[in-house]
Amino acid sequence: MLLFLDVDGTLIPFGAERPYPLYEPPRTLPGPPAHPLLTRVDPALGARLERLAALGCELVWATTWLDDANAALAPWLGLSPLRLVDWPDEDAEPWLGPRAPHWKTRPLVAWAAGSPFVWVDDEITDVDRDYVAAHHPSPALLHHVDHRYGLTDHDFAALEEWITA
Repeated sequence: MLLFLDVDGTLIPFGAERPYPLYEPPRTLPGPPAHPLLTRVDPALGARLERLAALGCELVWATTWLDDANAALAPWLGLSPLRLVDWPDEDAEPWLGPRAPHWKTRPLVAWAAGSPFVWVDDEITDVDRDYVAAHHPSPALLHHVDHRYGLTDHDFAALEEWITA
């Protein structure tokens, strides 16, 4: 089973009208944080993500951060480098109209190639769920995260429940 993981709004909270906690590097890093918002990422999320992986999920970056996710976030979280979705050129994607799924949806379904998957992102809508249900033959959980808080205990509980069901 694949677990597609977004970064902005999922691991890095933003948009709330409150100050965010700032975290210290969890271990010695080769230099200062490689991204100005990295200190908003709770390093303890790495161990929680590894627990999901231990349940049978392969963690895969599904973010516009691309290689920067492995260069900056993986060390911060204590994760080994993950495979990452290589997004198609946006000009190659036909426009499907105003009720089209998110631009990530079709590439993730193609990348999963029929395997069960979980997609964790702050921009998922019912349009994406409908598209996946119609175009993906295996079980899939599209889990929406509140961008103001990023992944929370509630999110991890929902993910663990679905993965182990």
